[in-house]
Amino acid sequence: MAAYIQGNLARKPKQDTVQKLKVKETRKVVVRTKSLPTQEKLLYLFTVAVLVIASVVILWRYAQIYQMNAAILQVQQEIKQMQAENMALKQQIDKLQSPDRLKEEAVARGFVPVDESVQPQQQSASKTANAQKSQPAKTTAAAKDGTKKAVAQR
Repeated sequence: MAAYIQGNLARKPKQDTVQKLKVKETRKVVVRTKSLPTQEKLLYLFTVAVLVIASVVILWRYAQIYQMNAAILQVQQEIKQMQAENMALKQQIDKLQSPDRLKEEAVARGFVPVDESVQPQQQSASKTANAQKSQPAKTTAAAKDGTKKAVAQR
């Protein structure tokens, strides 16, 4: 009856063309490698730590070098500024010490030029004589000091 169920009786029933494949089970031998020994792990960890520390030290040194270069540039700029200021002050000193300006300043303050016919020693002697007349109690040593002071004032 099974043949009738599948269709025409004149035909020969198909046999399963699909053969069952026999699968031969083979077991692979899996060789598991042991994990790294603890000492080797520690060695790798130590090596990585040393490399990290070395790189941090190198970067820190580069940062210091950069800061020093910045400080050097700042000091050089300050030096240039001070040199320019010194040049300006030297020019001002030269201008203030010029003989023409000193003459003008002396005239403006009421000083009169010394006659060339009167010698400087005669002028100092006359100044000491005037000083002695105003203060008769001075001794001769004090009068000599007065003449030295008068000469030094020039």
